Amino acid sequence: MSFSRIHISKLATAAAIVLGMAGAVLRAAEQPPAEGSTAPDFTLKNQEGKDVSLHDYRGKWVVLYFYPKDMTQGCTIEAHGFQRDLAQYEQKHAVILGVSVDNVESHQQFCAKDGLTFKLLADTNKDVVAKYGSVRQMGQMTLAARNTFLIDPKGVIRKEYIGVKPQTHSEEVLAALADLQK
Repeated sequence: MSFSRIHISKLATAAAIVLGMAGAVLRAAEQPPAEGSTAPDFTLKNQEGKDVSLHDYRGKWVVLYFYPKDMTQGCTIEAHGFQRDLAQYEQKHAVILGVSVDNVESHQQFCAKDGLTFKLLADTNKDVVAKYGSVRQMGQMTLAARNTFLIDPKGVIRKEYIGVKPQTHSEEVLAALADLQK
């Protein structure tokens, strides 16, 4: 079978269009939802293996934070900040939901080792990190990027933090929550 230059050119053009469209879809999936938009709903397993859905928290504020990996330095610092301030979040009718691509067993170990009592959610299929534009590639590994979304009781994203600093993040979110609740 021989192909003429015209056929090869048409095939190359078609391939470029398909690849370009795939790239555009991938880029679109990588964008975080905008402030003021409805937070994408999801259901994931928590560290106890139970289903947790975002819509179950309508009527409460939700701090939805994405983090790369259980039991790593930055992620432990960030989780400890949220745990330390948990009573203040509860006073403001807010819940903390942490999401990574780690599995349920890893979350169980992280919670037990570090005394974490809020919910950590396992996004092993990486669907939720994609919905929230929080995919991070490290070589061949796909992790969650360190992003946080502050969601109001109606399910609307009121504030987003992209590429947060774990050391001061909980204080930053508490301050924003106080401002938004005025």
